Amino acid sequence: MPHPAFSPDNVAVITGAALGIGRAMAKRFAEDGMKVAMLDVNEKYLAEAAAEIGDATLPIICDVSDVASLQAARSKIMERWGKAPSVLVNNAVTRMAQGFDAPLEDWKRSLDINVMGVVNGVHVFLDDMKFAGTPALIVNVGSKQGITNPPGHPVYNMAKAAVRTYSEALEHELRQDPARNVTVHLLVPGWTTTGFDEHRQGAWHPHQVVDYMLAAIDKGSFYIICPDDEVSEDLDRERFLWTAMDITEDRMPLSRWHEEGKKLFEAYEKTKNLGR
Repeated sequence: MPHPAFSPDNVAVITGAALGIGRAMAKRFAEDGMKVAMLDVNEKYLAEAAAEIGDATLPIICDVSDVASLQAARSKIMERWGKAPSVLVNNAVTRMAQGFDAPLEDWKRSLDINVMGVVNGVHVFLDDMKFAGTPALIVNVGSKQGITNPPGHPVYNMAKAAVRTYSEALEHELRQDPARNVTVHLLVPGWTTTGFDEHRQGAWHPHQVVDYMLAAIDKGSFYIICPDDEVSEDLDRERFLWTAMDITEDRMPLSRWHEEGKKLFEAYEKTKNLGR
C-alpha cells in the first residue's frame, strides 16, 4: 500500500520545485490528489511549473539558505491550507563553486544552500509535522558524489556527504520517539536529466526517479539509491564498498581514480561480473 503520508488532501512541501526532480515530484503528488507547496528562488520557472501542474499548487519564492524565508513560506502554507505538511522534500541545490580554487564566497553560498537549506527546512517544518501526529515523512536529496567523492567537485561532494550524515542522524533521532510518526529518507538519484539539459541515452528522466523513490518508501527504505540505464544497482553497491575499503584496507583515498587503484577496481569488477 502507498505510504499514508501521500494520501489525497495532504500537504507536500518541495524545495527546488521549479525544475527537474522537484518539478516531477510536484506533478506526481498533485496527480495523486495532494496539495503541493512549490518553493524555489526562480520566479519565472516556478510560475511556469505551477501553471502547468494546476490549482493544487501553491508557488512560493523562497531562498532555503535563509531561515526567515522558509518561515515566511510556512506561514503562507498554513494560511492557505491550515495544516502541517505530511511530506517535506529538501531538494533545492546549487552546483556553483567546483574546485579548490573557487572563491570562498562561492563555497559558503554552496554550503548555505546544499547543507543549511536541508537543515533549515527540517528546522522550520518538523515540529508541525510531529505535532500533527499523523504519518509523515522527510525526503532529503543526496548524491552518489556524497558517498564515493569523485575528484573534480569537492564543494558539491562535501555538501552532499554532509546531507547524508545529517539525514542518518536525524532518522536515528526520530526513531527514539515513542510517538514516532515522522520518518526520514535519503534519496540518491543516479544519472538524471534535469533542468534544460538535453536527454542523453543512459540517463533517467525525473519521473523515473520519483517512481523509484515512491516504491522504495513503500518498502520502508531509508537509503534510496537510484540506478540508471548505465549503472546497475549491483555496480553502485560495489563502488560504495570499494570506497569504504579505502579506509579498511588502508589504501590511498579515492583509489578508484588513481592509476594503480583503477586497475585494481577494474579487476575487482570482473570478479563480481557487474552489469552496467
